[in-house]
Amino acid sequence: MKTLTLVRHAKSSWKDRGLSDRERPLNKRGEHDAPLMARYVAEAGVRPSQIISSPAVRAWTTARIFARELGYPVEFLQREDGLYLASLDNLLDVVATQDVGFNNLMLFAHNPGLTDFANYLVPGLTNNLPTSGVVSVNFDSDDWMLYDRPRTELVLSDYPKKHL
Repeated sequence: MKTLTLVRHAKSSWKDRGLSDRERPLNKRGEHDAPLMARYVAEAGVRPSQIISSPAVRAWTTARIFARELGYPVEFLQREDGLYLASLDNLLDVVATQDVGFNNLMLFAHNPGLTDFANYLVPGLTNNLPTSGVVSVNFDSDDWMLYDRPRTELVLSDYPKKHL
């Protein structure tokens, strides 16, 4: 049994127009929403054995917040260039390369790729995975090869505005 959790980075700031897209930090709402959603993930019983993030500051910061909240060693976080603005195909490729010894993988990345991936795993799930949105699924497999859509069980589909 494998568990795959997709997390869209928390809300980012557009305040400093001089920053490149990769350098944009979280804004105040993002700083509030990320730990809140991490706690909901923990309450759902999701415990990642590996966390991989896009190198963009907003994704990396979100991953660090989740790691702290989930008790995952921050020093074990991994950056993966292939997750930056990745399409569904790129996301499938990144997942396929993961070590089969890890049974619970958590990815931090961007839209529209994450929404496409969420709908690939759970057809018709969402029109848009919001910032700080989380989708977690279980599936029966010995590896991370998801090119043939697996039959999944939805563990969690959540986002901050659900809790307002």
